[in-house]
Amino acid sequence: MNANLSSTGRDYTDDQIASLVRDLESLQGGQMAAAALVGCGPRAVPYLRSFLLHGRPRGIYQPRQLAVETLAELGAKDVLLEYLEQSAHSVDAVVRFGEEAVKSTAARELSRFPTRDVFERLQNVARGHLLPGLVETLGGFRNTEAMPYFLRALEDDICRAAAKEAIQKLGVQAVPFLIDAAIKPSPSADEESPSSRQRRRWSLRLACEQQVSEDDWRHLQTLLDDKDPEIAITVSRLALDVAPPEDKERAVRRLIETLPGANWFLKSEAQAALARHFDLARRAVESEIDRRSAAGPREQAMDVILRLLVNLKNQAAHLHAP
Repeated sequence: MNANLSSTGRDYTDDQIASLVRDLESLQGGQMAAAALVGCGPRAVPYLRSFLLHGRPRGIYQPRQLAVETLAELGAKDVLLEYLEQSAHSVDAVVRFGEEAVKSTAARELSRFPTRDVFERLQNVARGHLLPGLVETLGGFRNTEAMPYFLRALEDDICRAAAKEAIQKLGVQAVPFLIDAAIKPSPSADEESPSSRQRRRWSLRLACEQQVSEDDWRHLQTLLDDKDPEIAITVSRLALDVAPPEDKERAVRRLIETLPGANWFLKSEAQAALARHFDLARRAVESEIDRRSAAGPREQAMDVILRLLVNLKNQAAHLHAP
């Protein structure tokens, strides 16, 4: 690089600014070049725009990420939006991964500009493709108009954490959307896709974090019969807290019925719920213990659910002992 970095930005020639942009490619001098470009002010924006929009994406994506951060420092929101709206063309998986990291950074940097036009254009981007940084920035607006994108992001392992945080920021405003998502398998109940199941599971869990009303429960009660163990256990735990007596009894039975197909985490959640409401659950738990105890000694020795229920009953007896 021929530019004198001790000069002020106003002293740089156009050729020197172009040279600074090329120096973003240097792993050692990139940060220094970026600082100098910020000092150049608006004059640097067209050169950075050309580098970002017309440069060749690569597996080593940090220089392009640095260009994005420099544009954000310069207030060039329209360039960042233009970049996000640009279609990706690479078929190389490594390059595509790198470019998605750059785009996610661009979306994240746009949180500096919380304006309506940014919100609307980011929603348009989200219709085509979701990124963690995009979901994070949309979440910062705390606007329920973005809920369809957050719900879709719950289906995605990469975007889910950002979607959960965005939904939690909305609080009770999100509950009607979460309930609607929880009760609608896609494409159908009989042929539900794994991604739909993830969306419904997380929608239900996030709804349970909020204050669920009696009216809300009337929409959710059909999930007591859901075939998915996680959904059935989660909604049964909720029922024991908010449902009318007849649904609480159904919830107890459903928790016990679902135990054999549940993983260890769900088993522990179900056990904790039954323990908290053992006065209500006692009869059903004892009935299931009696039913399983009728099996032979070998079957009883292998029966994990029997041991769980016996332990639950013993713990409850200990807690209520005089």
